[in-house]
Amino acid sequence: MMPIQITIRDFPQSTALEDTIKKRAEKLEQFYQRIIQCRIVVEFAQKHKHQGKLFNFRIAVSVPRKEIVSTKKHHEDIYVAMRDAFEVIERKLEELANKRNGQVKRHEETIHGMVKRLVTEEGFGFIEGADGKEYYFSITSVIYPQLAIGDAVEFFAEEISDGHKANHIVKEGRYNVA
Repeated sequence: MMPIQITIRDFPQSTALEDTIKKRAEKLEQFYQRIIQCRIVVEFAQKHKHQGKLFNFRIAVSVPRKEIVSTKKHHEDIYVAMRDAFEVIERKLEELANKRNGQVKRHEETIHGMVKRLVTEEGFGFIEGADGKEYYFSITSVIYPQLAIGDAVEFFAEEISDGHKANHIVKEGRYNVA
């Protein structure tokens, strides 16, 4: 079992709070088993003009050759600040474990298509993908913004609530050197 150091500053110690923090910290080993130690600091954040006192919750987890830190998580509710900070650490530990086990995220495949419609005054258009689907795109998603109807393009696809969306659109051959 890893050592857990809990430091509470600026307000009275609470056994219930410390127990809750300790239980949550002990669960971190479910995400990554090679944790060396876990340090947690709970304190009041700098006072903001429009808000009451905010709790600052910081977690630093030491693993071999690395330290994983949740940046300052502020909230008026100490338990919300704690939850947010632990979620950051859990995600980072899970990513580290996946990377260590060779389970890295695969890059999406590009899809080829052709610009079918442009509504330049509104800033969007449509691409017919090689897969037969129609993809909406915003001009802001075009890497080289001067597209014309009939241009061959490559893009990454995303499912949206009412269809398909093209992102990171590049005109085919744009970066090829002849």
